[in-house]
Amino acid sequence: MILEVIATTLDDAKRAEAGGADRLELITGIVEGGLTPSYGLIKNVVNQVKIPVHVMVRPHSQSFVYTSDDIKVMQQDIQIIRELGATGVVLGTLTRDNQIDFRALETLLEETGDMHVTFHRAFDEVENQLEALEQLLGYKQIDHILTSGGQSSALHAVDQIKTLVERTTSTHLTILAGAGLTIDTVPTFAKETGVREVHFGTGVRENGQALKPVDTEFVTLLKSRL
Repeated sequence: MILEVIATTLDDAKRAEAGGADRLELITGIVEGGLTPSYGLIKNVVNQVKIPVHVMVRPHSQSFVYTSDDIKVMQQDIQIIRELGATGVVLGTLTRDNQIDFRALETLLEETGDMHVTFHRAFDEVENQLEALEQLLGYKQIDHILTSGGQSSALHAVDQIKTLVERTTSTHLTILAGAGLTIDTVPTFAKETGVREVHFGTGVRENGQALKPVDTEFVTLLKSRL
């Protein structure tokens, strides 16, 4: 089981790695759902940890609907992230009617090169996830979808996530389940859904609070239960 942990600081990144995390999602603005981190943070994390680092590309938290100016900013951010040596990027684009904005998506994918790409929880706002999944399968650069199954917590979407996992079996896409998972609930959740990768944020932070640092011991305990 692959464990991805959110890091918002260099210290978070080091703590998560020390605890046994397999991969980092590097962000800022955790209470806003994650925003693009700074150049300096990306550079230092990439240079000081050995596990893969996937960097959030999200210029603001107003919505997942982006203007042409937003897209230009995101393109340049991806270029910088790539130059800094990150393993992957995390992104998502929607239209005003909650469909995937493929034109914007394709523009961004032109900049990703050989980096891994995760389509983030914008996926949880689309009207038909199964249809959206089939569409995303057409993009070989996208190898993960981060999702809570369209619910506020992945624990409330066991059947949906199980279906998504089944639909991606033997494909290049992997379902990364996140939101609402805890150290105590994830073993049963994993068995019921068949997920092979899970994503943790507040669930491995001190006192379960978003603005507290990653707790290395929590990460180690979680990893031992996966």
